Parts: sequence; C-alpha cells; structure tokens
Amino acid sequence: MAPFRVLILEDDAILALDLATIVTCWTDASITSCRSIAQAKKALAAGFDLALLDIDVEDGKSYELAQTLQDRELPFAFVSGSDATDRPEALKNAAFISKPYMQRDIEKIVSSASGGRRHP
Repeated sequence: MAPFRVLILEDDAILALDLATIVTCWTDASITSCRSIAQAKKALAAGFDLALLDIDVEDGKSYELAQTLQDRELPFAFVSGSDATDRPEALKNAAFISKPYMQRDIEKIVSSASGGRRHP
C-alpha cells in the first residue's frame, strides 16, 4: 500500500515538526512540509492525500490555496491561531482546528482522510 501523503503548510518550524510527528505516529505518512504558500503551490504537483494549512504564513494567507484544494476536492483542514470566523464565506465549512491544538484533533482529521488507516 502506498504511503499516505500529507502536505503541512506551517511557517513555525517547531509546530510543523510537531504536526509531522503526530501524523507519522498515527499513520504511515509521507510528509511534505512547507513554510510558504509559494512552496505549497509547487508541492501540489507531487500530489497528496491531506493538507494541514496554517492561515497566516510568511507570504500571506492560505485562503487561495485552500480554495484550490476545495475546488479539486482534496481534503484539507486549517490548523491556525487565526479567528475561524474570519474565513471567506466559501471556506466557512472547511475543517478548522484552533491553535493551540490537541493531538487528538489532528489524529481525527488524519484518520478521516486516511480511511482510518493506522501505522503498522
């Protein structure tokens, strides 16, 4: 079985590492971690099964990227300290996990997107 592929957009290296650790402890994930929207857009070409997006990163807000994911029907969740009510109307129904997050909340998103597939 191919590894579960996760894109993490997070400009705080410690938080990106924490998210990656939670995801890889939960499933056999292959992680692509990006610090900027520009990097994340390039990473889209490689394909992935889930994206975890901070909203405010070093080169702007990730709303346009999230809209692209939504249009392509690719699963994603915002993992952000931003106010959830500030999201554009088209993204109001997207999954949102507030920082500081609980590990279990990340695990639920990963489990849902991976079909419950756990690390062997």
